[in-house]
Amino acid sequence: MNIYIVIPAYNEEAFIAKTLQSLVEQTFLPKRIVVVNDNSTDNTQKIIDSFSEKHAFISSVLNKSEAIHIPGEKVINAFNKGFESLDNNYDIICKFDADIILPKNYFEKLLNAFSLNNKVGIAGGNLYIKNDKTWVFENISNKKKVRGPIKLYRKECFKEIGGLKKSIGWDTVDELLAQYQGWEIHTDESLHVKHLKPTGNAYTKASKHKQGEAFYLLRYGFWLSSIASAKLAFNKKSFLFFINTLKGYLKAKNKKLPFIVSEKEGVFIRKLRWDGIKKKLF
Repeated sequence: MNIYIVIPAYNEEAFIAKTLQSLVEQTFLPKRIVVVNDNSTDNTQKIIDSFSEKHAFISSVLNKSEAIHIPGEKVINAFNKGFESLDNNYDIICKFDADIILPKNYFEKLLNAFSLNNKVGIAGGNLYIKNDKTWVFENISNKKKVRGPIKLYRKECFKEIGGLKKSIGWDTVDELLAQYQGWEIHTDESLHVKHLKPTGNAYTKASKHKQGEAFYLLRYGFWLSSIASAKLAFNKKSFLFFINTLKGYLKAKNKKLPFIVSEKEGVFIRKLRWDGIKKKLF
C-alpha cells in the first residue's frame, strides 16, 4: 500500500524534527510526506528543508494564513493545501500533527489491520502525554477513538466522507460519517504515540465556544450535547468548559448556522451516540 502523509505545521521548531525522525525510522516507509508550513515565523522551514535534503519523499508547501488558532478550521485549511499538492496514487492518506513521536512499527501494524479487514476505513493508535517522568494516556477521549494528530484513512473511505470538515471536532465527524457509510474504525491500543504538545495548548479564548458549536453542527441536539459537554468537562476537570460549550451550542442554534451533516446522517449519528451511552449505563 502507498502511504501519503500531510502534516500541517505552525511554529513547530521545538517538535517537528522529532516527528519527522520518527517517520523516516518506520519499519514501513511512506511514499510521500508533505509538510505544510502554515505561515511559521520560527525555524520550522529550515528543519523541514534539512529532512527534505536527505529524504526525497519529504517535501513542503507554504500556506499563508493568519496566526490566530481557530480550532478545526486552521489545521484543515492547511491539510487541504498539502493534500492538493499530491497525486492520486495513494492507498492510505494520513493526517498527522507536527508534535508527535510514532513507534517504529506504527505503519507496519496498521497496514496489517487494513489488509486483514477491507471494511476498516480509519485507523490509528493512542496518544500519550508526559506526566513528570512517565507517559500517560491523554484522556480527553476514550481509547477506541482515533485522534486527529495520528489518523490513517483508506482512500475509498476518505472520498466517501468527503474529506475533512473545517470544524472543531472534525476528527469525530469523520469517524461518524465513516460509520454511516458502513466503514469500521480500528484502534490499536498497543501503539503508544507520544504527544509532545497536549491538545488545546494553542487554543485562544476566542475559541471557547467552538466545541458547543461543533455539537450543534453535527445535529446532536441539546440533551446529547449536554451529556457530551459534561463528559469532556469532567475529563478536563473544568466546569467552565461545560458552561462555555453549552453557550456555544445555544449561540450556534440561535444563529441557525448551517449543519455540516445531512438530516439522515444526523439521525444516524444521534442513534449511534445514544446507543453508546445506553451500552455504558446498562
